[in-house]
Amino acid sequence: MTGIPMLPPLKPIPIKDRVSVAYVEKGNVDVLDGAFVVVDKNGVRTHIPVGGLACIMLEPGTRVTHAAVTLASRVGCLLVWTGQGGVRLYASGQPGGARSDRLLYQAKLALDDEARLKVVRKMYEMRFKERFPEKRSVEQLRGIEAVRVRTMYGLIARQCGVKWVQRNYDHSEWESGDIPNRCLSSATACLYGVTEAAILAAGYAPAVGFIHTGKPQSFVYDIADIFKFETVVPLAFRVASKNPKEPERDVRLGCRDAFRQAKLLKRIIPTIEEVLSAGGLPFPKRPHESVAPAIPNKEGIGDAGHRG
Repeated sequence: MTGIPMLPPLKPIPIKDRVSVAYVEKGNVDVLDGAFVVVDKNGVRTHIPVGGLACIMLEPGTRVTHAAVTLASRVGCLLVWTGQGGVRLYASGQPGGARSDRLLYQAKLALDDEARLKVVRKMYEMRFKERFPEKRSVEQLRGIEAVRVRTMYGLIARQCGVKWVQRNYDHSEWESGDIPNRCLSSATACLYGVTEAAILAAGYAPAVGFIHTGKPQSFVYDIADIFKFETVVPLAFRVASKNPKEPERDVRLGCRDAFRQAKLLKRIIPTIEEVLSAGGLPFPKRPHESVAPAIPNKEGIGDAGHRG
């Protein structure tokens, strides 16, 4: 029996099999006795199954130790530092894959005008369930999209019985926003966090976008927008229609359930691959000198959700 391992080798859980998101507020995040925990002011420990989460949102009042960040990185859980209520992303960790082939493929598509336009058209086709007019530039497609989005906001608001004026909020004065806008901001923040975790898990770059450009999360917005109107927007308006005392909290809880019901984590990475393949460029082969993942998977690199 000597030399025979008692347990199977550790390997990360694919993104598609994880819980979407968890929030931590007012506590010290640490690793104690080998477990990822949050310790409150009274010394009470709350264990967090970090290896089974796609991302953890760290709100104001949270402190994180080096050991906790290291463990989250090793098991592939994205840490996101946010504002109160999970709104306004300040920073995020980088637990992405060790390979660069997908990132280079993404960049090549973004730099090729013809390929980029094909990817943008595919994104809009998946989002609005119809083909957009031929021979339109990216800028023209953005204009068509803006009109569609305003119309959809108004339609969903009416269906939920919510008075809606326009999408408008001030980051510096959060409480000054109306309830519908606060609910929408909280909901989209949840969606962006989960989407960024999946993008990094698959080895792509959040900043290299096709419709959105010039922002650290441009590609996050591109992919999240495909799912936004079937998941978080109707949820945000339903919560707003109840005029809750804690709209951000109600939205976060609702998003967790909505993501599970929509099987969102199982769909994000395949959706990324589908929209990028529309560009028509061949996918690059894996470089032989690629660095192995932090937790090796002996059966093979697995799907993209293994962060390999």
